[in-house]
This record gives sequence, structure tokens and C-alpha cells, in this order.
Amino acid sequence: MTRICLIPVLVLVIVQLGSTHAAQRPNVLFLVADDLNTRLGCYGDPLARTPNLDKLAARGVKFERAYCQYPLCSPSRTSFLTGLRPDHSGVVNNSTHFRTVKPDVVTLPQAFRQAGYFVARVGKLFHYAVPAQIGTDGFDDVPSWEKVVNPKGRDVADEERIFTLRPDAEGAARFAGTLSWLAADGADGEQTDGMSANAAVKLLEGHRDRPFFLAVGFFRPHLPLVAPKKHFAMHPLERIELPVIPADLKKRFPSPALPIRKEHEAMTDRQRREAIQAYHAATSFMDAQAGVVLDALERLKLVDKTIVVFLSDHGFHLGDKHLWQKLTLFEESARVPLIVAAPGAKGNGRPCGRTVELVDLYPTLADLCGLKAPGKLDGQSLRPLLHDPGAEWNKPAFTQVLRGAPVGTFDNAKKTSAGFMGRSVRTEQFRYTEWDGGRKGVELYDHHTDPQELRNLADDPRFKKKVEEMALALHRSTRSGEK
Repeated sequence: MTRICLIPVLVLVIVQLGSTHAAQRPNVLFLVADDLNTRLGCYGDPLARTPNLDKLAARGVKFERAYCQYPLCSPSRTSFLTGLRPDHSGVVNNSTHFRTVKPDVVTLPQAFRQAGYFVARVGKLFHYAVPAQIGTDGFDDVPSWEKVVNPKGRDVADEERIFTLRPDAEGAARFAGTLSWLAADGADGEQTDGMSANAAVKLLEGHRDRPFFLAVGFFRPHLPLVAPKKHFAMHPLERIELPVIPADLKKRFPSPALPIRKEHEAMTDRQRREAIQAYHAATSFMDAQAGVVLDALERLKLVDKTIVVFLSDHGFHLGDKHLWQKLTLFEESARVPLIVAAPGAKGNGRPCGRTVELVDLYPTLADLCGLKAPGKLDGQSLRPLLHDPGAEWNKPAFTQVLRGAPVGTFDNAKKTSAGFMGRSVRTEQFRYTEWDGGRKGVELYDHHTDPQELRNLADDPRFKKKVEEMALALHRSTRSGEK
């Protein structure tokens, strides 16, 4: 009789111990911007007005050389949310869902959900067509989330007021496919990202007593560049300097490296300044919404219990080399802002100059939160760099992009695509790129002397050994990607 009575007591003790362990795990606030480059105050941009992200960088580790694995929304987001490089996820366009290629993948949020966390998404985490799918589930992954919120603000209702370089285009090409912007009427809270921030605050308030993984995906500064007028006023046109473009631009690079569009070459200087102003305005607006969420974290006394990660899916060209948007292997497209503020991390408040990748985020968060990550993740935990940003770290960063293939040509059965791949490897000093395995061009840039990547050194005899060394690293990674 005594033994029978002890059984439920022992079960209760075990359950309580398990609950206590779960309660001791840190929360995760995962903030993702869309199409954001490193034109932020904390990254040294003099025109940026990003006080909230600057404040986060001051209390966390700012990674100065962080890189996406594919400079396009869905392939990049699939990569860092599954922990797999595009060669392994099978996603190299915006129309292939990873579950059609890898149906059994356990995503980053799904791993937290399986570990007993409350896991929620607000806005864009997996791919959305912007602006067409704002307010819907987009290209979401149902098993990843316990709760989802899909705000839809006045930026969608105001679409007919948006200026676009292609007013006669139809569908996505009219706004998302080319430069477009609007200085909007109304307040921040009326915009989709403002609504997302407020929804995130409500989730923080309602789930503060249970370990949570809250992912908030802001839509800005993705095209169309829409923000309330006050954010445009922060960036006067007369203060905006245009990039200098060499007269012999196209002779300097392999042709696949420069996907220049005719409407961008034909822009007036005023239009260029207005586009850059709009990008800064959309960035300032997004920063303000991130601030709403971060302020709530402080108000609710959750800062010391919560790992905050801020990132973008890829970068964005602003007229350099006549390039706008993404889909290149240059620094402006491949490099992303990445800030991690982890409670107790000894490196907080210090920048890190090591080359890291977005694919490293999954193993990092699993490591920090005591989760057992799937065994075949392609990244590496950043924990050592969070405690010592100057720690030894010899891991380069890899980025790839497809050329010569229309959207949707991925062959799920053969796991191949039409066209050819460009692949790039980045170390702390050099970037090395091959197009179609080098058959359609090779590039080498020394960032110590040429941070704008304007002088291709691939054919310079003085850098022959460096080219061989970088090519070996790139080919080793490519063979690994073909597992």
C-alpha cells in the first residue's frame, strides 16, 4: 500500500523537476528585418537613424562580418530556419517549399516547440511575397509554430499611391520587382510593421511566465519602401551622397556578377537620392517598431531571461555599380546585420570581426538553450564568440546565387536547377567568387585595400597563391554541399 502511494508522489516530483528545468531555460526573441543591409548607425552609417538597434548592439555582440547563404528571401530564410545550406535544403528560388524536398526537417522554431517552449510567429519569417501576401500565411511552415499572427496595415491599402519606376508593370513586378516608395500618411501603428510590433508586445505580456520563442518578422525595408512621412524627414535629400560609378564598370567584372537592369541605369540623380532616402526612411521606421518590442521586453523585466537575436535575410544594393536590391555575390548583397544579446555572455558590448553565417544561428540557439539540435546542421555554434568576440575562429562564410534560370525551375527529383551557380567564399580579408565553377568568370577582392570590391585581382600574378587557396576552400565546401 505504501509503495502504491509513493508512485504518484514520485511522478509529481519528476514532473516538477522537468518544469523547473524548462522554466530555467532562456527565452528567445528572434527579430528579422527584410532586405536590410548594414546601413545602420551601429555599423557606422552617418545618415542612419536607428537608435533602438544601436542600443541593442551596445548591450550585445554585433557581428561585423555576418553573411547570408543565398541573397534572396526564401532560400535565405529557409537556410537559417532549417540550419541547412541551399544545396542541402533544395531551395534556390522563391517558389520551392523546403518540405517538398526535405519533408522531415525539424526547423529552428519547431525544435523549440518540441522542447516545450511557447513558439509564435508574427509577420514574415518564412517567405511571403511582398506586398501581395501581406496579411496571409504566405509560404509558411505549419509545424513550426504554435501561434501565428498575420497583420495587414494601411501600407497595403495605399498601394495605388506608391511611386514605381515601372508603373505599367503588372503584379509583383510593379512594386516588389523594381524600385518603389511612398512617404505615407498616418502613424506608425497603422502600418503592417507597427501592427506586428504591437501584436508581439501582447504575446510577450500573455506568455511571460513560460519559456518562449517569439519570432517577429518585419516587412521593411523590403520594397515597396513605405514609411510614415516623419521617417522621410529624418533623411533630407541634400544630405544623401550618390555612389561613384567607374566609367569602365562593365569591363571590370564577369558579366554574371552585374545583373544591371535598364530602368536602374536610366534613373536620374534625383530619383537615386529619393530611392536612397526612402530606404533609410523604411529602415528608421522598422527600427522604431523593433524598439517597441525591445522596450516591452525591458518593461516586463524579461531582458535578463531572454536571448535577443536581430538579423536580416540578406543585404541590399543602393546604386553602387548601378545595382539595386539583392541577388549578387558582392558585399552589399551578401553581408547582413547580425546582433546577438545573450544574458551572461562575456562578450556583450563588444563587436566581433570574425566571418560568421546565418546558418550558424540554429546551432547557436540550440546550444545556448540546452536543446538537442538535429545532427546534420550545416552551421557552427557562435557561443565561443559570444563570450570572446576575438576568439580564434577560422571558419569562412559561403554565399551562392543562381543565374540563367527562371523562377520555379528547381527539379525536386534530381535536386538540380537549370542555369548555373555562382559561389563565393569570404574570409576576414578576401572575397573569392566563381561563376559556373570558374567557366564564366572568377573574382578576388582584398577588403583591406578595396572594401567596395572594385578591383578584381583574380588575374593578378601577385595573388596567384591566394586564388588557389580560396578556390580550394570554395571547392571543399561545394563538395560538402553535394552530400
